[in-house]
Amino acid sequence: MEDKITKEKLEKYFKVTGEALKIAKIAVPSKTHLHEVAKDFLDMAKRYYSDAKDFHKKGDLVTAFAALNYAHGWLDAGARLGLFDVQHNSRLFTVD
Repeated sequence: MEDKITKEKLEKYFKVTGEALKIAKIAVPSKTHLHEVAKDFLDMAKRYYSDAKDFHKKGDLVTAFAALNYAHGWLDAGARLGLFDVQHNSRLFTVD
């Protein structure tokens, strides 16, 4: 079992989370409180993804990996709550 965060592993997770960011679309009506919640979840995911890129550029692979996990966690939570339409993609999200 590989217990190190390699550049290759990090690139794989950047790809997975980047793909998830492209797929996740806000699914709740725009004039509801949940729409604001969905926007916040998506914003947090994008910010953590951006932070991961910054940490990666600085060579801090551990913190980059952690930030990617937070980013994907926000997306996954939003999908589970029904805030996002993720096209029933159970490869990238814990849905269905």
